[in-house]
Amino acid sequence: MLKLGWYSAKLFFQGKLLRDPQYFIRQTAIGVSIGLFVLIIAAQLAIPLCLPITLSSLTTGIVMPFLLKDFKMK
Repeated sequence: MLKLGWYSAKLFFQGKLLRDPQYFIRQTAIGVSIGLFVLIIAAQLAIPLCLPITLSSLTTGIVMPFLLKDFKMK
């Protein structure tokens, strides 16, 4: 398992893992922006900080598979 992760990381840094890296970066940035937006809005409420963090993590985790459904690797 560790060998597979190392091989994937090596291909990623060589630029041979992703077919369209701009698409991946754009979709990831959209997902992070949505999560950050939810975190900022939820942090404005008078609730403990662990709840907004949990809510934004859950939202980002739900959104990312939909954003990266057309993601292609080489």
